[in-house]
Amino acid sequence: MPETTLARSAWQRWLWLLLAYLSIGMAMLGVILPGLPTTEFVLLAAWAASRSSPRLAAWLENHRVFGPLLRDWKNGGLIARRTKWVASGSMLLALTILLLTVDHLPSVLFAAGGMSCGALFIWTRPEKPRAK
Repeated sequence: MPETTLARSAWQRWLWLLLAYLSIGMAMLGVILPGLPTTEFVLLAAWAASRSSPRLAAWLENHRVFGPLLRDWKNGGLIARRTKWVASGSMLLALTILLLTVDHLPSVLFAAGGMSCGALFIWTRPEKPRAK
């Protein structure tokens, strides 16, 4: 394999790894900050980790909090109803905070549009059948 290909693949691997770790950090912040998505960042982290670090990808898939989300997603793009409600509630809380604190209406409308798209996406994903 030519040296430039090896150098480029090592460089790309580090970029994927950086994206994976940044996404994990954003997902962890999303657990505690309303309006910051957790699910999307976990999925992005898993995707980037699968391209850079099998060990990190395995850690994510076996993580106590993030693992079930990733397994559900791999098994048909499932999002649990509880996750949908928590995400929607967080977005509503964040939008309320924006409405009360930001005077620039176009910014609030832009954020509301983004949150609406996110909510529409998660509510159109299938759910796990309930255990009887």
